[in-house]
Amino acid sequence: MSLNDAELQRTRDELAANLALTGLTLDQVAGDLGYAAQRLRDALAPRGSGDPADVWLLRDYLEQAVRDAGGEPEPFTVLTEPNRRLARQWFSLQEAPRHDFAAR
Repeated sequence: MSLNDAELQRTRDELAANLALTGLTLDQVAGDLGYAAQRLRDALAPRGSGDPADVWLLRDYLEQAVRDAGGEPEPFTVLTEPNRRLARQWFSLQEAPRHDFAAR
């Protein structure tokens, strides 16, 4: 599944919007996902290279973190459930970890 420039930009914007809604820092997100800082930056700003499975994991993590923080996530217009089914044909998708908001 390949994304065009407009889809990549929408995905970057939607990931950034949901990250902001979580109230989490980049360090917290990277720690929860087990990502190095550069890997997280690459997932937050997909450009058509890098590991698409990282972007899907980040998407799922952020969506759940927004809900766990008491908010409503911004919808994803490219990383949708129908597209997830297609992505599973090419990538090994993992279940996202959850941030422990009680530990704050």
